[in-house]
Amino acid sequence: MSTVTLRPMTADVLDTFRRVQLDGYITQRVEFGGEDHATATAVATDQNDRFFPGGVPAEGHALFTAHDADGARVGALWLFRRSDTTVWIYDVEIDEGFRGRGLGRALMLAAHGWAQSQGATVVELNVFGGNAVARALYTSLGYTERSVHMAKTLVPEPQEHS
Repeated sequence: MSTVTLRPMTADVLDTFRRVQLDGYITQRVEFGGEDHATATAVATDQNDRFFPGGVPAEGHALFTAHDADGARVGALWLFRRSDTTVWIYDVEIDEGFRGRGLGRALMLAAHGWAQSQGATVVELNVFGGNAVARALYTSLGYTERSVHMAKTLVPEPQEHS
């Protein structure tokens, strides 16, 4: 079984993480959320500015780099202490070259351990419906759906001309 060690994210890594995470979040909002690029960019940028005022994590946010048993950086984790009993996972990311090795599961288990160390009894997250790999991982770890947001894009019917 793979394991990861969490290390607090350093300022230089945080700057890169924020840029990459923002770009990825915009892409997911367009691809899976059905938003146009301008709307996705506006929403994601507003959230990013609120979560990282002045470029640093707002109170309650904890960001980590994940390292494998050999000490190599394999990913990143962004958690938020939502309440005394709940931790929210904003982002769990395994770097592309390390995927498929069980490190995503290991990173999720490390997130659970951190949450428990903070006194939390519940861990929550949001996942886009089209992200089948992540949804399968979360389900295998015992996560259950609490709500499902669905949408249908309507295509105008062709008008008959008389």
